Amino acid sequence: MSKNIKELEQEEEALARAVRSSAQQIWQAGLGAFAKAQAEGGREFTRLVRDGSELQKRARQVEDATDTVARKAERASRRTSSSWGKLEQVFEERVARALATIGVPARGEVEALAQRVDALERTLAELAAERRQVPAVKPAAKTAAKAATKAAAKPAAKSAARPAAKRTAAARAAGSKTRA
Repeated sequence: MSKNIKELEQEEEALARAVRSSAQQIWQAGLGAFAKAQAEGGREFTRLVRDGSELQKRARQVEDATDTVARKAERASRRTSSSWGKLEQVFEERVARALATIGVPARGEVEALAQRVDALERTLAELAAERRQVPAVKPAAKTAAKAATKAAAKPAAKSAARPAAKRTAAARAAGSKTRA
């Protein structure tokens, strides 16, 4: 049994050496990886900074180009809108000339005509009101009274007709003035 114990102790010791050696190798591999990562990390960091700077330059160039395009588009828009305004004005003038050529009245002429019609309607309403105000002559009961009433009514009717005739003449004169 002593042989077995010695063999077991030797095997244990060999195993412990192998484990220590393996642990030592793992430790050294870790240190090597760390050193390599530091060295390459510094280079990688430098490369990332350089890439970031290039990207920032490109972003500024794109921003400048965008601003330039926006300014040009705004100028073009202003030119286009002013051109459209001029085109619209020319079109309206030509349409107005064409309508005048074929005899279609302009807006001002239609409005003036409407005002004249309104004035004539007012004059007619005034004349109609005056006619209603003239008293109607009642027929007399007797023949002698009829003759006297007729004689008295004639001058009254003539005097009532004269202001109406004057107003009608004045309305005609006003109508001829608005037509001219």
